[in-house]
Amino acid sequence: MRRTTTRRIIDLLAFLAATSIASAADLVPLDELGNGTYLSYGGGLYANGSNAMPPDHLAAGLLHTQQVVPRDSDGRPSPTGKIVMISIGMSNTTQEFCAANNPAPCTSWSFVGQATIDPAVNHETLVLVNGAAGGKSADFWDSPSDPDYNRVRDSDLAPLGLAEAQVQVAWVKVANPQPTASLPSANADALRLKTQMGNIARALKVRYPNIQLVYFSSRIYAGYATSTLNPEPYAYESALAVKWIVDAQVQQRRSGRVVDARAGDLDDNSIAPWIAWGPYMWRDRTFWSRADFEGDGTHPAQSGEQKVGAMLLSFLKSEPTAQTWFLRAIPPKRRSARH
Repeated sequence: MRRTTTRRIIDLLAFLAATSIASAADLVPLDELGNGTYLSYGGGLYANGSNAMPPDHLAAGLLHTQQVVPRDSDGRPSPTGKIVMISIGMSNTTQEFCAANNPAPCTSWSFVGQATIDPAVNHETLVLVNGAAGGKSADFWDSPSDPDYNRVRDSDLAPLGLAEAQVQVAWVKVANPQPTASLPSANADALRLKTQMGNIARALKVRYPNIQLVYFSSRIYAGYATSTLNPEPYAYESALAVKWIVDAQVQQRRSGRVVDARAGDLDDNSIAPWIAWGPYMWRDRTFWSRADFEGDGTHPAQSGEQKVGAMLLSFLKSEPTAQTWFLRAIPPKRRSARH
């Protein structure tokens, strides 16, 4: 009992310290920071304060996009096959992607619900599968032997008549519970998260040999958090982990060698899929109201789920590497006969 009480006191002190740090830092969304810095870390989603994907990375992504085609259960291209996009992650991820039943039907306000009724979306060959689940933090996904990959296979894919060989795209949003070290500590959770994201990318390639594209997103605002589960500044700093993992792949392709030991080998021609930013969703209280969250201030309420769902839908509809598989193919107009 005494040890439990002591642990709670330590957690509370850590939470109060983190909250103080977040307030003192006057956090600015990473995509608005530009050439400014957070601590000593540069702004922008990509290098040099930019939010634009580097042209060479986009070109590589477009090559991978050409491989995203309907496939049969053995992974062979087939006109009657399917393209599977899955979600990977924790409670927030599953709430935002689907919000209710798994694998279907998802709520109307979730990403899947919104995509299902959008006439611009590919409803012929694309299948959206919610693999994320409550409590499944980053370390539940960082090895191909993790049991949750079997759960996705047996409980999410198989009931829909789908196989792992048909999974070709993933939206990944992960975090760790009860973080205690913020940047610039050498033990910062953001650094640990970068390592886990690299492991997740490689694990996805093992479990889903035809996966081509992985979009990473970071946490939403956590300034309303009432517990130590994952408050600020950890939610904010999770975006730096995404930035670092994407840049590690960009720099490895340019140099021909592994450039980030924490991220590990991210060769998208062999050991990993192509990875990039998904929607960046961290905004302050001018965007995220208290009503967008459940009682703990960490998990999204219905309005929060709807906001994230809309962001993900908008992102995929405008993302160049998603155009050919996420959007409905528009038949070419027939030329009118000349008389």
